[in-house]
Amino acid sequence: MKFFKFIFFATLPLMAFILCFAPASFAQAAPKSSILPAQFGGWQVSGQIKVSADPAAADPANAAVLKEYGFAGVESASYRKSDGRTLTIKAARFADASGAYGAFTFYKLPQMLKEEIGDQAVSLNEHVLFYRGNILVDAVFEKLSAMSAAELRELAAALPPTPSNAAGLPGLPAYLPHHDYEKNTAKYVMGPNALEAIGAPVSARLVNFDDGAEVALAKYKTSKGDSTLMLISYPTPQIAEQRLGLIDAASKNASAQPGAALAIENGTFYDKRTGPIIAVITGAISDYDAKGLLGAVNYDASVTWNENTYFSKRDNIGGIVVTALVLSGIIMLFALTLGVAFGGARVLVKRVFPNRVFDRPEQVEFISLHLDDDPAAKG
Repeated sequence: MKFFKFIFFATLPLMAFILCFAPASFAQAAPKSSILPAQFGGWQVSGQIKVSADPAAADPANAAVLKEYGFAGVESASYRKSDGRTLTIKAARFADASGAYGAFTFYKLPQMLKEEIGDQAVSLNEHVLFYRGNILVDAVFEKLSAMSAAELRELAAALPPTPSNAAGLPGLPAYLPHHDYEKNTAKYVMGPNALEAIGAPVSARLVNFDDGAEVALAKYKTSKGDSTLMLISYPTPQIAEQRLGLIDAASKNASAQPGAALAIENGTFYDKRTGPIIAVITGAISDYDAKGLLGAVNYDASVTWNENTYFSKRDNIGGIVVTALVLSGIIMLFALTLGVAFGGARVLVKRVFPNRVFDRPEQVEFISLHLDDDPAAKG
């Protein structure tokens, strides 16, 4: 019994230490903000920044869509200014910039106006949507001011940088033609839920995202009305050829039974394959316009949306040649200077210490045969 009492009183200080410092440890383990800053552009965070890894916390109605775009977490916070105005912000992080761009196109509405914030931005009254790298930001102002856009640009600059291996944007949207394009209608899709949500003309079953497909589509204004151009990209042309045959078969079936597999309006359907890309047109469009729109889609293996197309000092080959010539001149000048210094030092040493350091007699003697002293030669 005495032994147990000894153990109890011996461990009592340790128990008290755990009870005192455990709450502090739990508080430190609480999630911290890694996206949104505490303040920017005169806005100060009000309350705590909420952090969640659940896509439903970002958008309960489209949680499955966000997962397809590579959702990695969301932070939400309320900000307040000294004049009492409030601002609500949600910032969602994705696995890469392609996911953030795709989610941006999913939420973008045709009536929104283009803004110069982050990589791309649009606004509708007090609502501003933009993405920078792999982060998508949804901001809602209580009241706009002349400096609202500048304040959000400061927020965009304060967002954490995107890892270099996750900063690339998808190349497929670059194949969407610009002529007759209806603004803010381009969508980039990475999964079946997003495809169904936007009402694409080709079903997710026919696209088959399990084959590594990705989709870009947009609406175009024609002489007969509105039409939809849908691009489906696959890893190889062979897969695209196989899927095109299934889509063609479905289009013939849909012509007889509208709505069976394709959403064909007015019975119009055109498609073609270019490399690993299938282009599909549906809607109110004439044969002439459809052929022109399809003709504008041509696969080019070297097309990259974020390719550097300008010359800088670093990228210019002429700068490399000039730098090489300058370096060669510096090396030659250094060698000449070193040679003159060495020769001058040698001459100076010979004058101060003649025949003592350089050109000493024992060093300059050479072997002689003395042929004149040979007896045989005298005879």
